Amino acid sequence: MAYGRFRALRGEPVRFRGAFASYDEALANVRVGLLAGYDHDSVAPVSQAFMQERAPWDYPVLYWLQRLAPDMQCMVDAGGHVGVKYRAFAPYLDLDRLQWVVYDLPALVRAGRAQQRPQDRTLSFVERLEEAPSADVLLASGLLPYLREPFEELVGRLSSRPRHILLNKVVTRDGPTVVTLENFGLAEVPYQMRNVDEVPAALQTLGYEILDEWTIDQLAHRIQTHPELGRCTYRGYVARLKG
Repeated sequence: MAYGRFRALRGEPVRFRGAFASYDEALANVRVGLLAGYDHDSVAPVSQAFMQERAPWDYPVLYWLQRLAPDMQCMVDAGGHVGVKYRAFAPYLDLDRLQWVVYDLPALVRAGRAQQRPQDRTLSFVERLEEAPSADVLLASGLLPYLREPFEELVGRLSSRPRHILLNKVVTRDGPTVVTLENFGLAEVPYQMRNVDEVPAALQTLGYEILDEWTIDQLAHRIQTHPELGRCTYRGYVARLKG
């Protein structure tokens, strides 16, 4: 059980290292010589090609986007990177009638704007969520492990609450929330494994009811340096605003 911790102490690469009580504590423990966090131009290309593919765990989100499409004119894709899901889902959605607004960190917004193609007619980017137009759907696919602020505060910064929220790749555990550090090679990024009840409680506080949820067994893993904390479970949720 100590093998992952031993490898990390020797300086060998492990994907997840450390267990911290908060995002800021994890950020303060990034190894010397590495970039801290995601907001760097050199980090933006990491795993981009993979994220632009359609993985098996994308299909629940795609299913719900297709169901919601008739009543959807604008979607905010929070943590949408450089528009990776806009491109991945293009063959299955009528993007010409859907305003797709990506909100992300400045380095990723710069990269996204630089990569825009003529066919990306309905794709746009904002660095501040307050600048996003009123949306029918909030999509956050893979955002929550990296989200520094509470999810309720993120939603509160929108100009109005969307009718639906779609969350995917929410990392959960049966215990207190733990923040580890994910190894990006040239950077380490805080990565949150949330208590299993945290996100459903946040959705309820915001006035949403959960319509559907799923788990992604293929992505389950342990923190190599702290295997005693157990395996995490990746989850997805679809929620609708009550009333």
